[in-house]
Amino acid sequence: MLSILIPVYNYAVLTLVSELEKQCISCGIKFEILCYDDASNLFIAENQKINQFQNCSFVSLQKNIGRSAIRNLLAKKAVFENLLYLDADVIPVHNYFIANYISEINKNKKVVFGGLLYEDQKPAKEFLLRWVYGREREALNLSERTKNPFNFALVSNLLIKKEIINRLPFDETLTKYGYEDLLFFSVLKLNSIEITHIENPVFHLNLETSALFLNKIKTALENLAFLNDSNKISLNESRIIASFELLKTVKLLTIFSFVFRKSESKIERNLISKDPSLFLFDIYKLGYYCSLKSK
Repeated sequence: MLSILIPVYNYAVLTLVSELEKQCISCGIKFEILCYDDASNLFIAENQKINQFQNCSFVSLQKNIGRSAIRNLLAKKAVFENLLYLDADVIPVHNYFIANYISEINKNKKVVFGGLLYEDQKPAKEFLLRWVYGREREALNLSERTKNPFNFALVSNLLIKKEIINRLPFDETLTKYGYEDLLFFSVLKLNSIEITHIENPVFHLNLETSALFLNKIKTALENLAFLNDSNKISLNESRIIASFELLKTVKLLTIFSFVFRKSESKIERNLISKDPSLFLFDIYKLGYYCSLKSK
């Protein structure tokens, strides 16, 4: 009936698996929960306790294979045709989370995204950028998501048929953080595979510090530049690429890049402050992307 697939890296997933197991049993379905750790070194002993749960397993890989490859591996190991991908650092908002997805399976939906939420409580200053960004850019309600179903879906809470993953696997040339979701959904769009959006959210729990998040964004932008150079992502699928191409067209790229270099450290100070600006965050991402493309 349902294979729940959770890639893990330096995160304790015992609480998540316990909740999912309880909901699956309550629904009376055939299920399995597979947690594969991508050669991390934290929480291994605690996560091993998952193997004591019904139809649940935790496997620690000896070699890191990357975010896309581990999702493909989980799909290959899955017994059932219906796959539910969840990030390790989430927790269902409702106790009928699994029941909602069973309802979508019974409707024969192929790909379903349930949504993502961030808790209302404001975190400490050093975690604010990730929290503000998540609440404004990721925690979109159903009406907003359905306006652009491919751009506003995430693999962090995704129900999908195994045959789709077998036919259109995650691109394993991406091994680091960033834009693997965008690439995957652009492939689905290219192959005319519909995404259904529903209100069945999970809370995103793990907030990186603002400094760490900025470093991850830089890595993600390196991925984006690689994808664009490889003709895997076009300007129609990324505002950053579209903005970069516009700057080139109107011959303002050199000026923008110069201004960014002069103001980069000042922007960074704002982004790690107690009042980070998402406008400046967008400028920062575009400026860093321009610097990558200019090399």
